[in-house]
Amino acid sequence: MDQSATPSNTSASPTTDPTKAVRAEADRLAASYDYGKAVRLLKGVAGSESQISTIEAAKAAAKRFPDNTTISHLFYHSLIVDTKRAFASPTAKGYDDYMATVGEFRAHLEDLYDRGYVLVSPERIGQLDETGTMVPSPIYLPPGKTPFVLSIDDVSYYEYMKVDGFAQRLAVNPRGEVVNDYVDATGQKHQGRYDVVPIVDDFVTKHPDFSYRGDKGTIGLTGYNGVLGYRTSVREYGDTPTTRSEIAKATKVATAMRADGWRFASHSWGHINFTTDSVASLRADAQRWRTEVEPIVGETKELIFPFGADISGMTPYGEANPKYALLHNEFGFDYFFPIDTSVPAWMQFSGASLRQARINVDGLSMGRALKNKNSVLWKFIDVKRSIDHSRPSLG
Repeated sequence: MDQSATPSNTSASPTTDPTKAVRAEADRLAASYDYGKAVRLLKGVAGSESQISTIEAAKAAAKRFPDNTTISHLFYHSLIVDTKRAFASPTAKGYDDYMATVGEFRAHLEDLYDRGYVLVSPERIGQLDETGTMVPSPIYLPPGKTPFVLSIDDVSYYEYMKVDGFAQRLAVNPRGEVVNDYVDATGQKHQGRYDVVPIVDDFVTKHPDFSYRGDKGTIGLTGYNGVLGYRTSVREYGDTPTTRSEIAKATKVATAMRADGWRFASHSWGHINFTTDSVASLRADAQRWRTEVEPIVGETKELIFPFGADISGMTPYGEANPKYALLHNEFGFDYFFPIDTSVPAWMQFSGASLRQARINVDGLSMGRALKNKNSVLWKFIDVKRSIDHSRPSLG
């Protein structure tokens, strides 16, 4: 295995002193900027006056982030664990172009944290007001902290990736943690942190100030190969006991992820092109996603465009756009995500929707950054320090 992946940690047994446990939880909440909840938790706890005073001082020092439209959005695909297998695969060029490695991602998290970035959910950035208009929501952070959005595409662990050095699926371990199942090159099975979700979970546990009030990231799922590593599609695999068992397992994982700050988005059922496909095709695909994926992950208002293929140019969305009318009115999507790597952030509030451009972090974008063809990534990460030099494109 080329990239190290830390197995699930064995946490110490919880304290038996309930007062200490409450105080520790209040500190964690305050560190993640949920000052009000932290103070409410401490009310009535004997001897907590000093702790409450400290938390209230931190709350008073926090300032509203001045402009939500400047919030950046970075996205990844599933991470390469074993670069030797991935870069020797027939699909090596695709992996080199569109994936990051476990080692690269861990380095990126450290860079983002050191630069003061804080994870925030898109649904925290804007909300519908009483008139049904999408408006910016207040985000309060200490000086020097900057919110950003993280998303991950195609967390389905597609069948074609099975022997190429990636995790196999997400699972819930006996301690209730979301982890990965992974099979190494010798066929030995492991369970631990081998992809974005459990790696971020572990990082936030160690650094609660990297997450705004428990927010993690958004998972953009297709459905044609199932979800989260489980072959859940009745359309593809049939309505069988095996498929129903896979659905139950995936639902358990998704439920645990939602409870721990993760959100889900449609990435379309069939990874279709929203720019070129017809309204009828979009409707059929959205219905498949609603039938096969939504029951597993829950209702979502977020839509991540495959290929970044948007339904409009710079023109704001509106009812005159038949694709927007379909996706918003019929299927309930309020948050839309294309791709734009030319600027550090792009966002548009229009009517009842929020549209935010995403920046891909992968072999292509890191390679362009090293060649000074695109400077956007340098704002977030030290590309030169973090890039894996076993990449074929660097050879």
